[in-house]
Amino acid sequence: MATAQTLYNREVLALATSLARWPLVAAWPVQGEARSALCGSRVALGLAVDGAGRIEQIGLQVQACAIGQASAALFAQAAQGRNLAEIEAALTALTTWLEHGGNLPDWPGLGAIAAARDYPARHGAVMLAWQAARDALFTAAKPG
Repeated sequence: MATAQTLYNREVLALATSLARWPLVAAWPVQGEARSALCGSRVALGLAVDGAGRIEQIGLQVQACAIGQASAALFAQAAQGRNLAEIEAALTALTTWLEHGGNLPDWPGLGAIAAARDYPARHGAVMLAWQAARDALFTAAKPG
């Protein structure tokens, strides 16, 4: 099992503080929110999407532990250009990895928070940005 020192390392803390690069813009037409029932962490997100439903811009407001913040930053770093199907696939892979182990999902940078897998209480916070984006993009894709 990872120690708290390896869970909250310099890379995780640097990612957590990098969230300022993606401020939440209330005017963006696609909005989503997710909350972890276990720890109370929350992510609110706003997106600008193109005509094909691909993310062009992202903004986040994150109230979570450093792992949740770092995870949201990793999401934001690689979300541009992705669509609902890609976000859903990434969320499924992330959930499977957290619950069952195996190889890290194919999302850039996840190695930085890999130690969180050994802490089930952090799993909900890890997935929040993907959940909020999935729900926002799903709602935006509905006709009318």
